[in-house]
Amino acid sequence: MDISGTVDQDDIMRARTILLGSGRRTPYEEVDAYRVLARVGPAAYLPRLVRALHDLSYERVHGSGRSGGPGAGFHEQPMARLALLEEAVAAARAVDPAEPGRAQLLYQALDFCQRDLYAMGRRAEGLALRAEMLAIGRAQAAADGGPVSWGVRGWAAGISEEGRCAEAAELLGELVATALPAGPGEGTLAWLLLEWIGALHDAGRADEALAAFEGLVTMEAAEAAADRGPVVVHAHALIGYARMLGARGRDERAAAVRREARAVLTELATTGERRSWSGYQATFWAVLLSLSGADSERPAASDERPAPGEGPASDERPAARERSGSVVPRPPLGVVPRDWSPDVRQRYFDSRTALREEADALAARAAEDPDVPCAERVRLHRVLAVRSAVHAEFHTHLFAERTRHLFDEGVELARGLARQGSVERPAVLADTLMDRSAFRLAAGEFGPALDDFREASGLLGDAG
Repeated sequence: MDISGTVDQDDIMRARTILLGSGRRTPYEEVDAYRVLARVGPAAYLPRLVRALHDLSYERVHGSGRSGGPGAGFHEQPMARLALLEEAVAAARAVDPAEPGRAQLLYQALDFCQRDLYAMGRRAEGLALRAEMLAIGRAQAAADGGPVSWGVRGWAAGISEEGRCAEAAELLGELVATALPAGPGEGTLAWLLLEWIGALHDAGRADEALAAFEGLVTMEAAEAAADRGPVVVHAHALIGYARMLGARGRDERAAAVRREARAVLTELATTGERRSWSGYQATFWAVLLSLSGADSERPAASDERPAPGEGPASDERPAARERSGSVVPRPPLGVVPRDWSPDVRQRYFDSRTALREEADALAARAAEDPDVPCAERVRLHRVLAVRSAVHAEFHTHLFAERTRHLFDEGVELARGLARQGSVERPAVLADTLMDRSAFRLAAGEFGPALDDFREASGLLGDAG
């Protein structure tokens, strides 16, 4: 931003009159006034210009008045909104580095701007701004003498979307190490652990992912026992951990964790939650659902499971590349959907239409030809159910009403597959029952959740 040069005195007078006037000024007038005054008093007015530009970026480009929230008007003139956000970044960069609040001001300006760049598909530019945000965080940590916190999770999510999962796992592991001594911290550590588990899973580091998951389960057990956290969250963590153990061939340990989960579900079905909690439990379930559903993204060409300790052979998750060889950005596992980049989130949610059409076409073929592979129908339906549930939970508290039929349909499809008699197929039914059990748990239907879980455990050979 160029703040040099002379400024007309009449312009300065008009700007001050606008800001000092008793009447209501529009965001447009406020920005114009600060643009003028920032050139004659940058120390005082550049920070105000940054904030005014952010306010104006929230306004509808065509019309006056507050639009109702961040991003409104974006679809009308995205370039106009982005221009305002880029001007805010330039203004923040022009603030004297000696100013105490400059780092936070610039960090926020970069954050607003990178979101819109990602929403427009300009991922490389968005990621570059996230790199700058991380650099600010590192500089701030060096100045304060503490650990790096600003920018780490956004950068890790961004590079994970690009397939750089091992690098993301390393960064998140460092952040977890510095956060552990402070304890759960109102749930913040749990979300961080989920992100780390997802990155480790994506990087093929199964042993470390399972160790991190065990730490999450242990923490949630202690929180629930002390009435500092929901019992439901403890149950979800146990179910997720057991499923990851089973997927990695740790059958004996998985059975032991399922027994713990069954005991917790029995308590919930008998007495309910010990106290009322806010509604973040459903989001916790949705994140775990997308994590457990990652393996279903691959076509059902084989029933083989990876050997203990094995995972994807490279730093890129399976199916993360198009046929052309370029990386397809994918949601970062373990990360809350609101923290996915906007373009990845939109593509993930929009894919439900094509998935539904593909599932319906496969069902029509199966009605005419009994040789159509049922396993592929079950897999495809699960992908649709997972994405639909994550979408519904992200957008509305009515997620249960919107997606219940999908979990019921998945169980019926898997029952049909199990009736075909393959040795592996009861395990597929157990998976779909686990999905529905966790869904019912998230919906507060504790008795039916326990029923599904018991049946799934029986199919997996658990005692009792």
